[in-house]
Amino acid sequence: MEKIAKDVMNAAQLAASLEVSATPKPGNVHRNADYPSTKFEHFLSGAVALGPAISSAASQGIKVGSDVIKYNEIGIGKYVKQAVQDVKSWHNGGNTHLGSIMLFVPLSASAAILKKRESKIMVESLRKEVVKVMEATTTQDTLDFYDAVSSLNLGWLGEIRLKDRPDINSSHSINQIKNSGITFFEIMQSSSEWDGISHELTNGLSASFTIGYPSFIETYTEIQDVNVATVNAFLKILSEIPDTFIARKIGLEITHNISEAVKIGMPLSQKISEKSKKILDECRGMLSEKGQAEIVEMDEELRRSAGNLNPGTTADITAASLMIALLTGFRV
Repeated sequence: MEKIAKDVMNAAQLAASLEVSATPKPGNVHRNADYPSTKFEHFLSGAVALGPAISSAASQGIKVGSDVIKYNEIGIGKYVKQAVQDVKSWHNGGNTHLGSIMLFVPLSASAAILKKRESKIMVESLRKEVVKVMEATTTQDTLDFYDAVSSLNLGWLGEIRLKDRPDINSSHSINQIKNSGITFFEIMQSSSEWDGISHELTNGLSASFTIGYPSFIETYTEIQDVNVATVNAFLKILSEIPDTFIARKIGLEITHNISEAVKIGMPLSQKISEKSKKILDECRGMLSEKGQAEIVEMDEELRRSAGNLNPGTTADITAASLMIALLTGFRV
């Protein structure tokens, strides 16, 4: 394995491990909290299992950086699919890493391109490469992505009812994708208004690069504590971007139309964001004893809520933020 691909793989595995280890991330699995069917060890297993696919995506990036292949030959969807299948085969805890994988794969290819061309990965350059990689995705990437998601049987995704956009849960999707020629970037664009991961992928990982990563680095620089910095980065992202996973989960109790479901659930998701902002503004989050107590209370409150309100999208963006830090030189 070429050193570049190995380094990128290590960054992804470590980012996923540090994210789930951060305690207490309100509403999510962490070192001191599990859900009945999805536990801390499932996330650790998945963090390791996604490594080979990330390495393969990075190897494709090396080829782009060496002018052996073009951007549209990377195969983002292929490696998302591989990572999803590998994670699924290594634990019985359900879907633990789909969102993180979707963010990690283009990040991995982009980092490898830069490392091959310039030897050093700078934050702004990395973001620009992510944009190039995503805009060059193909119809085959869409097919592979749909195949990956359908293998997970994610009923909570609901029904996508958008003109000329395939429904992941529909048996007719494959032919519709082939006939329309829709790319992975385009399918992400069509869902970006109601899905935070899709929004990240079509906007240069905006929250990861401009909210999560700077927050993590700033807090770590101040206190030299990875756990504190990760939880605060999580809260910062949540405070500025209401979690679409929570909104979807609430709304799907009322309608199976995914875009309508998110609209229904968004007011409660916004209240959770306001709570996060208050903890950061008034108590500096994990940087004060009062803030730590407020975060523990928030964690318990989200777990007591009907349906368990876990900000899963925020966790995925936090993981991507950590990966950006690691790719650009941060070390624990």
